[in-house]
Amino acid sequence: MGHLFWLSDEQWAVIEPLVPANKGGARRVDDRRVISGIIHVLKVGCRWCDCPKDYGPSTTIYNRFNRWSRKRFWIDLVEALATSGAVTKSTSIDSTYVKAHRSAHGGKGGPKNQAIGPSRGGQTTKIHALTDVIGRPFAFMLTGGNAADSPVAPHLLAGLKGARYLLADKGYDANSLRKHLRQSHIVPVIPGRSNRKRAIRYDTRRYKSRHLIENAFCRLKDFRRVATRYDKLARNFLSAVALATLVAFWL
Repeated sequence: MGHLFWLSDEQWAVIEPLVPANKGGARRVDDRRVISGIIHVLKVGCRWCDCPKDYGPSTTIYNRFNRWSRKRFWIDLVEALATSGAVTKSTSIDSTYVKAHRSAHGGKGGPKNQAIGPSRGGQTTKIHALTDVIGRPFAFMLTGGNAADSPVAPHLLAGLKGARYLLADKGYDANSLRKHLRQSHIVPVIPGRSNRKRAIRYDTRRYKSRHLIENAFCRLKDFRRVATRYDKLARNFLSAVALATLVAFWL
């Protein structure tokens, strides 16, 4: 029992008002117990069928995770909490690679449709994220491991509000992205690549805070089903990232 994860009273008080209401039919089993079981599986990285019996039947745990992933509930939950709590004046953007386990292959539509692609580390998925001024992720998306960072950035930034600065590494040094940011009245804090003919000036003092997004990825990868991708479906893996973000930063 000591090694199992259980949502505390304070954590459940935050989540409970946002949980979907039961719509007729059979009475839904204890939401708090089931969600605690889902988070336990994500933390320890076990198979769903190996979920401890303390949380109830493993099929119930997986089916709830899968069904609510299909409805985007886990992602909407993080967005709901981040909307009221994120401080986005100085926002960081970055990505991290996640190795796709052999069990992650075979999803409908093939690897490309399920955000798996080749990279130097083999078949991988890339998690792209935005973090606020104190390093809490509040927006994320997935691509295959072979996707470049700068073309993805505008899609991730589309819903960003209140940002005055965007911190990013040299992987985001693209004239098109800099132009997009300035049109959105956001100051790019992005160093230039070494092959630029003219040096790029940027706020070096503010850039030092970019390590916070690297720290955030490290915390997310403490969840073993985020550090390695086992899910065939991209939507389910994105839900795992959302739940890890929820527990690590927003509860």
